[in-house]
Amino acid sequence: MTLNELVRLRTVADYQFGGGAGAALFPPDGDLTVTHSTGGRPRQIRTDAGRLVSYGTDGRFTLGVEGGRRLTEALDPPRARVVVGAESEPFVREGKNAFAKFVTAVDGDVRPSDEVAVVNDDGDVLGVGRAELSANAMRDFGTGMAVKVREGAD
Repeated sequence: MTLNELVRLRTVADYQFGGGAGAALFPPDGDLTVTHSTGGRPRQIRTDAGRLVSYGTDGRFTLGVEGGRRLTEALDPPRARVVVGAESEPFVREGKNAFAKFVTAVDGDVRPSDEVAVVNDDGDVLGVGRAELSANAMRDFGTGMAVKVREGAD
């Protein structure tokens, strides 16, 4: 990966997830593997530990579990995450969706279609996915899907 490409990816991450996310996802000493489209655009960014992100044609990242872990370790809670109760943990780990009635805390800036990490009360990443509701709706609703989980964590 070129330095210019690294700077560009960090800028997108900082815009999408907030300041500090780019450095957390793509550290300068990181062993990153990048696959590119035939046009040269980055598609998948991986490490030995797993997929960090995929870079969509819309210019936004979709998180992998390893990317979710890096974000939650680097960003202060509750940024970029949705916290669910213990009763949801086994389901989210299997890749099943997180529902609003089990959300115990959420980043107040979350909007529908945002990428988030789903974590338990201890901060362990259970999965990653796309928010289906705003933060206020997740807190207020007793029913409905809060996060469409794309990938569960082991």
